[in-house]
Amino acid sequence: MSSNLKEQKKPSDHVQFMEALFYWLKLGFISFGGPAGQISMMHQELVEKRRWISEHRFLHALNYTMVLPGPEAQQLATYIGWLMHGVWGGITAGVLFVLPSLFVLMALTWIYLAYGDVPAVEGVLYGIKPAVTAIVVFAAYRIGSKALKNNTLRAIAAFAFIAIFVFEIPFPYIVLMAGMIGYAGSHIVPEQFRASGHHASSDKSYGPALIDDDSPVPEHAQFKWVKLITFGM
Repeated sequence: MSSNLKEQKKPSDHVQFMEALFYWLKLGFISFGGPAGQISMMHQELVEKRRWISEHRFLHALNYTMVLPGPEAQQLATYIGWLMHGVWGGITAGVLFVLPSLFVLMALTWIYLAYGDVPAVEGVLYGIKPAVTAIVVFAAYRIGSKALKNNTLRAIAAFAFIAIFVFEIPFPYIVLMAGMIGYAGSHIVPEQFRASGHHASSDKSYGPALIDDDSPVPEHAQFKWVKLITFGM
């Protein structure tokens, strides 16, 4: 029974570019809830349902985008699009991630400016607030429960929360301190900070993925000095 289920969840050998394009377009229209909601939606769709990328690779990429300046959800989408279809895949994912929301924002702005004083419209806009808040809280729980696999990581997250909201320590310092703790912890208690130990069972949970834990790096994603110099210029 379990083998049949895994076979049903097995993805195709290659995702067509147009299939990915339509997904990124759809995500741009439904990605409510800010970065937490967007990341959760991508995880649910790409990791759990479509199996385009494994949970380990997804969270590994998320770790990098979290420490980069800029919107991590868009960076994560851009990275996954690039990993699957090269430069044009990354551009498509990045642009379609934000372009639909621009038109939605323009429409909502017009509605608010034109009918914001109408009680019915005002009620709709205020009614959306708690729903979006619930989406953000649930999304944070989903991602947190998958990324924080032991009490050590949960403790670091708790201390980071306290540092932000109680002591108002700037975010870059918190990231730097967390990185230093992770570096030291990987040498003192490596089993608590080893990614492979946390996510090795992702294939057992959702089935094999197109970009799996042990999938080789595609040709276009391999480091080459020529590419670095070309794009750097």
